Amino acid sequence: MTGVPLTDGLAGVIQALAAVLRTAPDRIDPQQSFRTLGLDSIHTAELMAALNARFGIAVAADALYDHPTPAALARHVQAQSRPAPQAADQSPAQVREELRDRLAGIVGCDAERIDPEAPFHAFGLDSIRAAEFMAAINATYGLAERPVTLYDHPDLATMAAHITAVAYGAGTQTAPVRAEDALASPEMNQDEVGALLDAVRADMLTVDEAAALLAFRPA
Repeated sequence: MTGVPLTDGLAGVIQALAAVLRTAPDRIDPQQSFRTLGLDSIHTAELMAALNARFGIAVAADALYDHPTPAALARHVQAQSRPAPQAADQSPAQVREELRDRLAGIVGCDAERIDPEAPFHAFGLDSIRAAEFMAAINATYGLAERPVTLYDHPDLATMAAHITAVAYGAGTQTAPVRAEDALASPEMNQDEVGALLDAVRADMLTVDEAAALLAFRPA
């Protein structure tokens, strides 16, 4: 089994880049540098979040320094997407600890401070960080879960049980929880709404998933 074919990786990079830059994919030269194409630091963060979510990888934004063109980045995406050797089955407790370490790195706190039964929004996991967290989980366990999975499994304990069941077929999946309890999502501004619409156009979110994110408001 191989990872993402290079042609698919390049097409994905160009589509995501076009969405970020608000331009047509056929206007992007894959051999031009990202700087020449007009990519700034904000665009870079948006692009990498989109690619991580699309390909189930966890590549940092500074990868663009070493891979400064769409063609070079596509080769890097292809390499990162190659599936890791199949690991031995893990228990929900082991998965929970792995997820806790991943979450701590994303929200910037010590793993020991994360209560597995506390809701994700208690740690500041907004929709952007949720996409990053889910991409890291997908890369670790070879899954293709969407960020909205965190709405149904809104804390580490229930999320670990779900991932264990999906990845290893162990136990039963936890019952969905109300979306209102899942993530803290302050009222979206125009740029955030635009980013969601771009994600739908790039096939990184479904219309229903984007609608769920748009509709959610904290009580």
